[in-house]
Amino acid sequence: MKNFPVKIATLFVILSLFTSCEAIGSIFKAGMGFGIFLVVAVIILGLWLVSKMFGKK
Repeated sequence: MKNFPVKIATLFVILSLFTSCEAIGSIFKAGMGFGIFLVVAVIILGLWLVSKMFGKK
């Protein structure tokens, strides 16, 4: 019975960590989508600049 408060505190810590992991996971998913968008935008910008430099005048 002495360890009961320690077990309860451990349970609350574990439960709070699981909810924060879910939040972090959704943040990373949103960040991944934004990162893919940025990569595509940079590639398009690079292709546009190359076409302007070497295109017909």
